[in-house]
Amino acid sequence: MTIHLGPHTLDPPAFLAPMTGITDVPFRRLVRDLGGALMFSEMVASRELLLNTKRSVRMIARDSATGIHAVQLVGRDPDIMAEAARLNEAGGADIIDINMGCPAKKVVGSLCGSALMREIPLARRIIEATVAAVSVPVTLKMRTGWDDEHRNAPELARIAQDCGIQMITVHGRTRAQFYTGRADWRFIRVVKEAVDLPVIANGDITTYDDIDRCLDQSGADGVMIGRGAYGRPWIIGHASHYLATGERTAAPTWPERIALMERHYTAMLDFYGHDLAVRNARKHFTWYLRDLPGAKPTLDKINRANDPGVVVGLLRNLVDTTRYPKAA
Repeated sequence: MTIHLGPHTLDPPAFLAPMTGITDVPFRRLVRDLGGALMFSEMVASRELLLNTKRSVRMIARDSATGIHAVQLVGRDPDIMAEAARLNEAGGADIIDINMGCPAKKVVGSLCGSALMREIPLARRIIEATVAAVSVPVTLKMRTGWDDEHRNAPELARIAQDCGIQMITVHGRTRAQFYTGRADWRFIRVVKEAVDLPVIANGDITTYDDIDRCLDQSGADGVMIGRGAYGRPWIIGHASHYLATGERTAAPTWPERIALMERHYTAMLDFYGHDLAVRNARKHFTWYLRDLPGAKPTLDKINRANDPGVVVGLLRNLVDTTRYPKAA
């Protein structure tokens, strides 16, 4: 299951999905250290990037410790998307990914993301302009369609292939579903059969059995994991090892997880500074500790604390005082 994107060999193909507010440099660095091979940046708006906002620059920051630098762009103006792609290539991006799958109301309200699946001629122009603007590989992420009556991912995939896209990722839901119901891995097979490109399956992949079922039903060339990585930065590395060897690696023990939390928190403080790191870390703490019985009182204290020393002390106290169930 080897995928070649320009000079990059992706083997085994288990990738971290681009997720706004999640796949920042500290998280990507941690995933890389735990065995991940390809992690996509947070989705960044092309127009915001050209305005050179502090937030957008931070979102696309390259870090040598994260390996291949893959940046995802979203927008609906072909010229602006092309210029944003050129800017990223000049800044060291190895791969540019175009987002045509985000279902968020703010994104769709701007007629971007999955809204572009309702404007196929414009989607084509965006893809053409972005591919023509750079020499690095350009990939595309989409959903199965806007709703059940308009599942046009195979059509868009064929257009993308004709325009020079080198890999396609399909989240197995329509935009109308948001994240409800189940991802339709079988429909991803229809997309796979429509093109000669590598196709990556995304949606509801959280276990080794999910990987097996997804690949069997979709016929995809690899998997992309998004929400399944919340509080589980090791999952990409474990999925990669499983695809390469068939071996199922045990999840980290709870003391090991708590040590990862401290490491992640320290990296966020270094990257963002105190105030932003303290706020951004709270969602990660909640995800890390969601399955640890009895952790809620400590989690509540952590999420109220503004002093990093207090937070680290609370984490270390968990290690010293908690009776741990078997890690899932």
